[in-house]
Amino acid sequence: MGQVVVITGCADGMGREVAKMLASAGNSIAGFDVDAKGIETLTGEFKDLGGDHFLMPLDITNRPGILAFRDAVLKKYGRVDTVLSNVGIGFFGPFEEIDLEKAFKCFEINVIGAAAIFQAFIPSLRAQGGGKLIAMSSLVGQIPFPFESIYTATKFAIEGMMLSLRLEVEPFGIRCAIIEPAQVSTSFAAKIHKLPPEGSPYRERVRRFIARDNELIKTAPTPIDASTKIVRVLQCENPKLRYQIDFQSAFFLILNHYLPQKLRDMILVNFMDIKV
Repeated sequence: MGQVVVITGCADGMGREVAKMLASAGNSIAGFDVDAKGIETLTGEFKDLGGDHFLMPLDITNRPGILAFRDAVLKKYGRVDTVLSNVGIGFFGPFEEIDLEKAFKCFEINVIGAAAIFQAFIPSLRAQGGGKLIAMSSLVGQIPFPFESIYTATKFAIEGMMLSLRLEVEPFGIRCAIIEPAQVSTSFAAKIHKLPPEGSPYRERVRRFIARDNELIKTAPTPIDASTKIVRVLQCENPKLRYQIDFQSAFFLILNHYLPQKLRDMILVNFMDIKV
């Protein structure tokens, strides 16, 4: 029998691909996204696949809506096996120049959104004797990148939350896992990359950072490749705590654990072409 998998942020990108792959493998998919049109087209694809599904448009910041979604999912399926928190937005810019109100919104979506979906389903997972909580984090959840201070902070928060949460819920058979992709060849970064205004002391380095990032995206894993690896994690009965989806992420994390701080900083600054 297939799993019942909850996926937030499933209307586009990797979330959409993961949902379709899981449905094709015979799993039941329950998910939502703020993108109503994307949910509508995904529903049509699921009907063509013949997969069992429950999809709806919903904003991750709508707490009562999340609880109503949970109740509807449990009523339809009677259980949930895996919850994947995939909702997230990017945030880019020199820290000195960012809008802190927009930064707050990023925290609300990326961190509290993940907390809300997990908190909603933990009681049923505990009552049934187990399940999996899986969070999409990022390489920057362990290696901070310049000009991504707020996004980096949200991913550090996700990592800290999962490290703490697992110690609370593992006695009930609930496993926690974190997936830490670096770059995937999607439009995610392009949507947030913006040069500072003329006269900004950061403008030239940000320009070089964006140009370097655009080059890296050309050789990054495709959404299909990344989603295939994510699906393997979701299908694993006893997942480990952390997963990377490409060699580059794993290599940088090894360097991050063993090299001294000054050398790590030098490698990162040169790698992203932002040396002063």
